[in-house]
This record gives sequence, structure tokens and C-alpha cells, in this order.
Amino acid sequence: MKIELNENKVYFNSGLIKKEIHPFWLRERVDGEEFLDKGTQQRLFDPTTLSSEILINTASINEKFLEINFNDGVKSKLNIDKLALEFSNEDTVIKSIPKIKWNSTLENIKNFEYQDNFFDSKEMYDLLVSFYKYGFVIIKNIPTDNNFIVKFANSIGSVRRTNFGEFFDVKSKPNPNDLAYTSLGLSPHTDNPYRNPVPCIQLLHCIESEVTGGLSTLVDGFTVTEDLKKENLEFYKILSEVKVRFKFIDKDVVLEDWSELIKLDDDKNFKQVRFSPRLDYVPMLDKQKLDLYYKARKRLSEMYNSEKYRIEFKLAPKDLMMMDNYRLLHGRTSYEVKEGNRFLQGCYIDYDSTEGKLRHLKRKFNL
Repeated sequence: MKIELNENKVYFNSGLIKKEIHPFWLRERVDGEEFLDKGTQQRLFDPTTLSSEILINTASINEKFLEINFNDGVKSKLNIDKLALEFSNEDTVIKSIPKIKWNSTLENIKNFEYQDNFFDSKEMYDLLVSFYKYGFVIIKNIPTDNNFIVKFANSIGSVRRTNFGEFFDVKSKPNPNDLAYTSLGLSPHTDNPYRNPVPCIQLLHCIESEVTGGLSTLVDGFTVTEDLKKENLEFYKILSEVKVRFKFIDKDVVLEDWSELIKLDDDKNFKQVRFSPRLDYVPMLDKQKLDLYYKARKRLSEMYNSEKYRIEFKLAPKDLMMMDNYRLLHGRTSYEVKEGNRFLQGCYIDYDSTEGKLRHLKRKFNL
């Protein structure tokens, strides 16, 4: 990509297409100290108050800078590389990290080690990149005292509080309001599908693990749904079009939201999976359409529960797992409470936490 000039007009040439850059688009990006706060990168002027008839009087290219005199008297020196980052109209940080599909053959994923100054380190940057690639990371040697999971979460961003609290204890207890608080095995599922919006990221911190069972299980919903699309496009299509109702009822709250089991973005690419068959209610549809839907949902469930896609591992005390609740399904194997204690703490954060931290560290280490 390069910037070109012709009769006081500025063009960008990608090699495939050549387009004029609107003068106003350039004018609202002036970044001299009288126009932009260097700390916050917020404008010191309101572009909506400018005349819509902004024109370029003169323009020249001086090494890596575009120098422009506008017709309202403003002179600007714009970094061409910085401008180029905006031409794709896409997130060049997060979306540039490729999702790596995986199944039960996944192995040799790096575990990260907690240490002093961990949250602002290059290691944290590498951790977040790995998280976006695989949908989960495991960090070892996390302190287990004083509900440290909250400090960990807030050092990345901010805890997403729910009706379960700022954090929650995952252990077997009497009269549970969720099957997570039993010793039963849990099939692959996503958390909180009944919320609007669904919490994006879940953290689980192992405090005690004295049982032989209770293995953590993970399934990559991205891999499964992409495989379903290849196997049976009709199944994939109906699961990505029909919205079902998810509902949770507790003594103090009733939560409800509608969504597809496979949610796509505006470009029809993978965005999110929601799956919790104990909580979903399919709407009334034509019998023929429901026949197809139920067959599709059953096939999706079979794939989620297949050994082909599941990995199993045991979290040890001081291990913390961070997983993408929009991408991964998680569960656990059953365990026997008479053997000893199994105690994990959990909490949620949202994508703005990991995205903001990743961008900050990329800037800090000039990556």
C-alpha cells in the first residue's frame, strides 16, 4: 500500500484498487499538540463543528509523513504508517491473531508461570496471544489465599459481577442452585447462556484437589461447528438461524435471553456458541422445520460430547485456567466427595479486559 498525490488530492493505492482519501477524513485526524491530547489520544476539538467543505490547499510527502495545508488554515504532518493501519477498516490487533482449530489430539500447549510483575510483562502479552489462538490458557503457581482470583482478574481488566457474586466457589454443597455445585459429572456446556450479554471469559482457580476424579474437560466450539458446516450444511444453517430461549430461575432472579446455538457475525463467520441443553427452549415452528432442528441439535450435541473433540486434564492446586466462554465448552468428570475436597473459585471478565490489556502491552513492548 502506498500514498499517492495528484493535484492536491490524496489517494491510497493497495496494488489492487486506488481510492481518493476524503479531505475531511484526513482533517479530523490531525494530531498536533493543539489538536490531540498526547496522553489520552482524545481530540481537543469537535469535528462535528467543522465546516463540511474541508479541502486540501497543498499536499506533499516528506519521507514517512504526509504534510497537508487545509483550507481552514490548519497545517498537519500525518504519519503515513499510522494512517495505513486504518485503511483496512478492521481491528489490526485482535483479529490478526488466527484462531487455531483443535480437537482431542491437542498437546504441548505452553503453560504460563505466575511471577512478580506478571501482569505488565512480555509473558502476559504472550499469554493473551495464546488465549486468542486456542481459546484458553493455564497459568501455574497462582496464590490461593485471600480470593486471589479477583486480584488476577482485575489486573487484566474488571470482574464481571453476576448474581453468583463477584466470584463463586465451585464445590459440592447442600441444596445447590446449579449442578456445578455438586459432585456430578458435567457434560460440555457454555456458561450463562441466559444472560444478555453472556459473560465472555471465565476464570477457574484450583484451590484444593484431593479427589481422583473431577477432571476438567474442554471442547473447541469453533472446530466442532466448522466441521459440522462441512459435514451437513443444512444442519449448520438451521442452528445458526433459529433463536432459542435460554432461561435460569433462582429464588431472587429470573434471567432469560434468546440466541442461536451457533451465532455468526455480519460476514457469516463464527462469533459465538451457546450450548446448555438443560436450559434451552426451542420456539414453536412448523413441524417439518422442527424435525430438522431437533436432528441438527442432536448431531451437534453428539459432536460436542465425542471423544474426538474433548481434552481432559486435572487442574492442580495453584493452577488457574482462563477460557473463552464464546468459543469453548467446558465440563468435568464426576468425583467422589468421600475421597477429599475439590474446591475451585471462578469469576468472569469481558473481552474489553483482554483486548485492552493486549493492546497496551503491544504498545509498551513496541510489538
